[in-house]
Amino acid sequence: MKSILLIQDDLPFPPVELAFTYPNGLLAAGGDLSPERLLDAYRHGIFPWFNENDPILWWSPNPRMVLFPNEFKISHSLRKILYKGVYDIRFDSAFEQVVRNCAAPRKGQAGTWILEDIIDAYCELHRLGYAHSVETWIDGELAGGLYGIALGKMFYGESMFSRRANASKIAIAHLARQLEYWNYGMIDCQMNTPHLASLGAREIPREEFIHRLQKLINYPKVQTSGEWLATTSNLFKERDS
Repeated sequence: MKSILLIQDDLPFPPVELAFTYPNGLLAAGGDLSPERLLDAYRHGIFPWFNENDPILWWSPNPRMVLFPNEFKISHSLRKILYKGVYDIRFDSAFEQVVRNCAAPRKGQAGTWILEDIIDAYCELHRLGYAHSVETWIDGELAGGLYGIALGKMFYGESMFSRRANASKIAIAHLARQLEYWNYGMIDCQMNTPHLASLGAREIPREEFIHRLQKLINYPKVQTSGEWLATTSNLFKERDS
């Protein structure tokens, strides 16, 4: 029986090809959530996902669920909402608030993997200019959104939430449109879900994912934190007019 590799200190991640088939993508355990460790993981197609009282677990599933920005599917009902524009979109104006909303208990779930250690780690990545939030505001309140990591021309989606109908869909629609405008090549969605598939995400082999990833992350940093923060307009009304 294959045993899981324990990583400590500066020990690098093993090759993703050594990840378990079942559970799909489990690669290693241990290490820490320092910015250096997390960014190294993302650069190699690896992400953390673990429950409270578990060691940090690192994953690289095969196949990999991704969304190419130009393949985002806008349903007829969502299109009407986007063009009506009865909401505000903001980037990076309430990052920690978005993460904490993503961590909140959800119907049918016993707990959350977004623990305080995860929140602290991603808030630090946000402070360093790597982690970003996309927020849907309705009637002056945060109604939904998502957060993730940007490296080069690659975006790694982490989690999303909605407190009003379609609020997270509005956020990811604007993210896809903005990333397409900035010439980003791919959004990592990690795992396959019917919801993501309905938005145009699809699975690709891990080998293809890593090949694309290595090209995209080697672009110079595309946007500054200030440029993300300045992106607050209705992209659909402005660019399709």
